[in-house]
Amino acid sequence: MIAILLATVLLNVQKCGVDLTVESDAEGVDPARSTFVTLTLRSPRGVAATPPRLRERVRGFSEAEEFAEEPVSGKDGSVEQTVRWRLVPEPCADDYAIAPFVVETEADGKKDAFWAGPIRFAAPPAREPVTGGMEVDPAKVLPPLSWRLVGWCALGLLGVLALGAALVALVRLVARKVREHRMSPIERAWVELDRLLRRGLPGRGRYKEFYVELTMVVRRYIQRRHGIRAPHLTTEEFFAELGRSGLATPGQEAKLREFLTSADMVKFAGVQATPEMADDATASARTYLQGDARSDAERGGARA
Repeated sequence: MIAILLATVLLNVQKCGVDLTVESDAEGVDPARSTFVTLTLRSPRGVAATPPRLRERVRGFSEAEEFAEEPVSGKDGSVEQTVRWRLVPEPCADDYAIAPFVVETEADGKKDAFWAGPIRFAAPPAREPVTGGMEVDPAKVLPPLSWRLVGWCALGLLGVLALGAALVALVRLVARKVREHRMSPIERAWVELDRLLRRGLPGRGRYKEFYVELTMVVRRYIQRRHGIRAPHLTTEEFFAELGRSGLATPGQEAKLREFLTSADMVKFAGVQATPEMADDATASARTYLQGDARSDAERGGARA
């Protein structure tokens, strides 16, 4: 409930035995604050009165909130009903008023009604005219320079540079993948083999990783060139599939078996490799790739 000090009687009507009073906390309207209105309806014994709905009757107010109190009965049987309203003025409205409204009554089963209003509020006084020149934008005050500010700026710059470098690397990676995807199987195998050798894994003692990558270069070439899922098969499963396909000559199959078997000894049997063994394995891989590519070229020429 909102407690306000009422000062101005805006309307007082006595009809149908009902006394209607409308009061406001101020005679005029101030656009900077809400206007509070109290409607009091007193009806004698045997007369029932319904407080009017003012929400649709206000003019010049953007909002109307209603706060109804509990009816109060007097000793003589009369009933007093109080409804408080909070009205929010609209700036620069043409008129601030409450349009005429209806109060309904009922006595001895007979309904009646009467009109009341309108209620007008004094408009706010006109503002004084603005004089003087146009206001100039004030100068912007920059924060004082400090090591903390410099640190945050440097950190932000490093973040932007790191993000830019990551985007450049991503673009290069995607471009490389697209370029390699368009290569022939043998060209792609040479690129992968060259990339592996430039990593220098044997020189750092990482023989097992080197043999895994070296055999995968050969297996991926076989899959792309001959359609055998070599990277997903064990060595024995791969040679069984290769024998059924008839794609390799006995000599090629023997060299390939020797290469993959020696690589499996390093990868799975714990054999300690040496730089010479790594060089021999690389030479075996090159020999197989060159021989298979030459055989494909010869078969292609024979078909032509």
